[in-house]
Amino acid sequence: MGPWRRGRAARCLGAALLALLAGCATQIPEEPTRGATEIRADLKRLLPPQVPDRDGWARDIAVAFTAQGLDSSQTYLCAVLAVTEQESSFRADPAVPGLPGIARREIERRTQAMHVPAFLVNAALNVKSPTGKTYNQRLDTVRTEKQLSEIFEDFIGMVPMGRQLFSGLNPVHTGGPMQVSIAFAQAHAQDYPYAVEGSIRREVFTRRGGMYFGIAHLLGYPANYDSVLYRFADFNAGWYASRNAAFQAAVSRLSGIELALDGDLLIHGSIDPSRTERAVRAIRRRLDINEARIRPSLQKGGTLEFEETQLYRRVFELADKDAGQRVPRAVLPGIKLESPKITRNLTTAWFANRVHGRWKQCMAR
Repeated sequence: MGPWRRGRAARCLGAALLALLAGCATQIPEEPTRGATEIRADLKRLLPPQVPDRDGWARDIAVAFTAQGLDSSQTYLCAVLAVTEQESSFRADPAVPGLPGIARREIERRTQAMHVPAFLVNAALNVKSPTGKTYNQRLDTVRTEKQLSEIFEDFIGMVPMGRQLFSGLNPVHTGGPMQVSIAFAQAHAQDYPYAVEGSIRREVFTRRGGMYFGIAHLLGYPANYDSVLYRFADFNAGWYASRNAAFQAAVSRLSGIELALDGDLLIHGSIDPSRTERAVRAIRRRLDINEARIRPSLQKGGTLEFEETQLYRRVFELADKDAGQRVPRAVLPGIKLESPKITRNLTTAWFANRVHGRWKQCMAR
């Protein structure tokens, strides 16, 4: 994700035009002018009626908006509330059913991936922790991701050579009321407005920290989407995934090469060309693009600037002509959700549509 930007929000016409809400734009917000008091008042009106400590939720969300200079129109306040309701039902550290079993399966998977002998991990987990129980015993009763993360932070710091051997063993990589990536929070903590208690990882499991970083993940980048639906998809799949998936669809139309519309334009961490890059190269003459400019353009796929490249403009110019009409500039990525906590066959599109439904309910309040 890139730097946080301010932007212009489109204004929906109100509950009477609910059928048009799906088309409310998510443009770059303009300079925010509202204060925290006004934002809190709106939030207390928009929060679902069953949410406890409405003042506390409204305060922490308002701080996140004002500290990051984000557009606080109802469109975006409802976007945050919809994601939070979907991810945690407004619980800062929600309980996860069957977490001990999920944790042990993930530990086994990570142990194998790290080539750490299983007997070594088991022996370390049987070490008595500062609570008087072994780490294995504590794992058996863990209920929330915060508890699980703390067990492993304690474990890594206490057992012999814990940092060297087990630093990548913590199975918790998202957390808080919006289930934001801990790695994202750590990478975007430079302007965090609170005194950090322990670590950014721990802050993610607090309401204030989880909301701050979750809101940054959802709204902290400019996008030329015509619906918040695509921000919900990006929240799940990564910044600009919906725009990039539309680019892949346009390339597929022009090249005849079937592409996975996943929003990944390149193979991260590899110099090998992705399937998308190969398809672009196959039509480079039709695009009238120098081959040497293709990869540098695709490398901008995580930024708004990608839309200013000759490659992006030329692909959509030809795709529009080929279709006889303007082709979509954003589509829902076709990604199956993968997580130790997910037991059903769910997709990014399912997530985005589910959150969008909650957003519509909030807009009607």
